Amino acid sequence: MHAKSAYKRFWLPFGFLLPAVALVAVLVIGLGYILEASLHELDLSTYRLKAEYTLHNYVEFFEPTNLKVLWRTILGAVIVTIITLILAFPYAYVMVRCRLASVRKLLLIALFLPFFIGQVVRAYGWLIILGQEGLLNQILNAIGISSLNLIYNYPAVIFGLIQYMLPFAVLLLTPAITAISEDMELASESLGANWMVTFWQIVIPMAKPGIIGACVVVFTLTLTDFAMPEILGGGKNDFIASTVYDSFFQLSNAGLGSAAAMVLVTIGSLLLVILFRLFGTQSTLLGDK
Repeated sequence: MHAKSAYKRFWLPFGFLLPAVALVAVLVIGLGYILEASLHELDLSTYRLKAEYTLHNYVEFFEPTNLKVLWRTILGAVIVTIITLILAFPYAYVMVRCRLASVRKLLLIALFLPFFIGQVVRAYGWLIILGQEGLLNQILNAIGISSLNLIYNYPAVIFGLIQYMLPFAVLLLTPAITAISEDMELASESLGANWMVTFWQIVIPMAKPGIIGACVVVFTLTLTDFAMPEILGGGKNDFIASTVYDSFFQLSNAGLGSAAAMVLVTIGSLLLVILFRLFGTQSTLLGDK
C-alpha cells in the first residue's frame, strides 16, 4: 500500500504537466510544418509549392522593402517595451504599496477593464477619438487650434500598442513587487537613503525577474502584433505580421509567409537567449536563488 502511494506521488506531478506538454508539442509540430513550408518556392504556374528545397523565400524576404518593414517592427517593439515599462512600473508599485483599499481596487478595475474589450474594438475606438473629425480634434478646433493628423502614422501605431501592452506589463510586474518586503525599503530609509535612492537601488534590482518577464512578453507581443499597425497605421506602417498575412492570403505564397513567420520566431528566440546569457535562467524565470 505504501509503495502504491509513493508511486502515485511520484507520477501525479507529471500527470498535471501533460496538458502543458501536449500544448507545447502541438506548437512545435506546427512550427515544424511552417519551417518545412518556408523551404519551398512558389510555382507561379500552379500556385503550389515546389517539391525542391531552397532558401529562395528567405532571400526574397530580406529584400530592401521587407527589411524596412522588419526594421520598423523591431524599432517599434523596442520603443513600446521601454515606454510601457516606464509607465507600468509606477502603476504596479502604487497598486501594491497604496494603503487605501479603495484606491487599490480602482487601479485593479482600471487594469482589468481593457481585457473585456477586444484589441480590434480598441483600435477602432482610437480612430474615433483621434480621427480628423474625432473627439480630440473637435476639442482642439473649439479652442481655436487647427486639426492635427493623429492617425494613420507611426506614432499612432506606437501609442495604440503601448495602451494595449500596458496591462500585460503591470500584471507581470505586480507579483515581483509584492514579493519585495516593505521592511527592505524601511531599512534602507532608516540608514539614510532617500526614497529615490531606495527605489533605484533596492526596489528595481529586486524586481528584476518581473521586469525581464515584462520585457519578454511586451516585446514579443508587439513584434507579432497585427491589428494595431493594420488599423492605426492605415496600411502605410505595417509590421511583419502584416507581411505574413499578405503573403498567405493576398499573394497565396505560403512559402514566403512561412519564411517571414520563422524570422519572427528566430528574433523572439534570440531575445530569450540573450536574456538567459545576461541574467541567467534563475534571475529570468524564478528569481535569484
